[in-house]
Amino acid sequence: MRRRTAALALGTAAAMLLTGCSTMSPGESGTVTLNMVESLTNPARTGLLKELIADFEQRNPKTEVNLVSPPTEQADQKIQQMLQSGSGVDVLEVRDITVGPWSNNGWLYDMKKDLAGWKGWDALTDNAVAASEDGKGRTYFVPYGFYGLSLFHRTDLIEKAGFDKPPATWEELLEQASALHDPGKRQYGYAFRGGANAHSNATAAIEAYVADRIDPANGYLLKDGSTIFSAPEALDAMETYLKLFQRASPKSSVAWGYPEMVEGFSNGSTAFLLQDPEVIATVSESKSIEPGQWSTAPLVAGPSGKTVQPLATAGWGVADGSKHKAEAVKLVEFLSEGEASTAFTKKNSLVPILKSAAEDEFYRTGPWASYVTMTENPDKYLVVTQPRGVAWWAQWQQRADTDVQKMILGKLSPKELLAGWDAYWTEKWKK
Repeated sequence: MRRRTAALALGTAAAMLLTGCSTMSPGESGTVTLNMVESLTNPARTGLLKELIADFEQRNPKTEVNLVSPPTEQADQKIQQMLQSGSGVDVLEVRDITVGPWSNNGWLYDMKKDLAGWKGWDALTDNAVAASEDGKGRTYFVPYGFYGLSLFHRTDLIEKAGFDKPPATWEELLEQASALHDPGKRQYGYAFRGGANAHSNATAAIEAYVADRIDPANGYLLKDGSTIFSAPEALDAMETYLKLFQRASPKSSVAWGYPEMVEGFSNGSTAFLLQDPEVIATVSESKSIEPGQWSTAPLVAGPSGKTVQPLATAGWGVADGSKHKAEAVKLVEFLSEGEASTAFTKKNSLVPILKSAAEDEFYRTGPWASYVTMTENPDKYLVVTQPRGVAWWAQWQQRADTDVQKMILGKLSPKELLAGWDAYWTEKWKK
């Protein structure tokens, strides 16, 4: 690996900002240096990116890449500062919650024309192709993978309770989780999310119940233009969801966020968990439950037998201020195809973007098989786009999480919660 392929220290990135240092120009040898910034940083992931970059540099000897890896909690703010300065970044990690504000400010480059002849398009799944374009057909990033919900479940406990298969609907989930719930034995039915990001699973239930009428382009709207929160089915969904807490969840889960939910399942105390595929790796390392005691099933459905997969995603994009867009796009292409893409999705436990994953034994067996099932049955497991790119998304998350907690504490009824959510989004979209 070249010396330049080491991750830059934060101080270096800050210095670039303060001095207005632009991306390095080609030297006398004709070599172009690209600055690449990641957002969801962790040591293993950064190490993998360095390996992939080294491979790219070997294949493209006239291009060198500096990888900038700020701490995750500061990364998006750091990237925004760099984008505002108009220099210092060529390739960057773009998330579905950052692409809206960053593109609206003119900081991201539309790669649509550059990627028109890219052979990699044919290898991408329909979900990946759809996620690569915004509502106006612009391509600000190519997704590197997806975060999608599946139902983690204890196969041994389900069988012991007399059920022959994991639940396929929210009603069946309530039934089985309630049957397995035995607080006296410290055995709980469901790992409820009542703390940080509590609204996400609540919304997943609502979307499943209105699946037949949902607008695929906006997962918070019905096809008639009204919000999903105004639908009669939404009240059924929230009443069922509340019963999951009341009848089948530990009382402490009123404050559970991601870490507590995952710990509750991986330590063997809860029988069901709705979570992203990254949890597969965590549960696989558990010393409390054996591989034969758990698996995943597709996301549970609503009364129609259909459900909605609210896929979250992120990917690689190019800064509009880059002086080397052609080389930057080439790096995005490299990371989004073949062995580089496969290595990244597998090692980061992501739903893959390549069609070939459906034939890969890694994904077809064990806990990954449920994701292949959902991908292969798009008419039952509908993929919609949530409005995560709106400017008020962070404000919405805070408000919605508070409301869910109020509901499970008995301070807000499901009907009142939904009326508030409907009014909130209706008012926002009027502006």
